[in-house]
Amino acid sequence: MDTSDVLGSPIPGYYAPVHRALTEPILLGGAPRSLAIVNGTLAGAIGLGLRLWIAGIVIWAVGHALSVWVARRDPQFVDVARRHLRFPTWMQP
Repeated sequence: MDTSDVLGSPIPGYYAPVHRALTEPILLGGAPRSLAIVNGTLAGAIGLGLRLWIAGIVIWAVGHALSVWVARRDPQFVDVARRHLRFPTWMQP
C-alpha cells in the first residue's frame, strides 16, 4: 500500500468536521462583541443623555479604535482580562 493512499483518505471514525464559527472570535466591527456594546452604550449615554454630542462621538471613536487595535493583536483579550481580574492580587507573583 502506498503512503499517499493512507495520508490522502480519512480514517473511518476519526473525522470530525469543525465549523469555522467555533474557532473564530465573535467580533462586531472588528472589536470584541461585548466590548463594542459597552463602548457604544457609554458613548450613547453621554452623547444622547447628557447632550454632549462631540464627547460621545469622540469616546465611541477612540474606544472602538483601541479595541479593534487590541483585538488584532489578541482577539481573546477581553476574556483574559476578565479572568485576570477574577483572581486575588495575593496569588500573583
